[in-house]
Amino acid sequence: MLLPFNTDIWLYPNPIDFRKQMDGLIMLVADHLKLKPTSGQIFLFRNKHSNKIKLLWWDRNGFWLCYKRLEQGRLKFPAKSDIAMLLTVEQLGWLLSGLDFADHQLLPEVKATNFY
Repeated sequence: MLLPFNTDIWLYPNPIDFRKQMDGLIMLVADHLKLKPTSGQIFLFRNKHSNKIKLLWWDRNGFWLCYKRLEQGRLKFPAKSDIAMLLTVEQLGWLLSGLDFADHQLLPEVKATNFY
């Protein structure tokens, strides 16, 4: 599995029941978030204790479901909300590393026009 770097990454910050498996998460994306699960976008879900995260991703002909459980500590999630948040690849890395991505600033995007 090699995740694409040019796709949207959606975090659903409201805790979900982690007994939901792939089909339940697909239904959540389609019915509640009104997004297309087979778009190739990445969807992230958290549990209520902030120590588990699930990643759902469509890879051309099937779904991937990745799951991470911290043995100690908690992941830093934003305030609980029923609205999905769009993350950058950098913010995803910070989140999975246990950093509070809301406290970190991205460098400004550069639109390069001259090449040497």
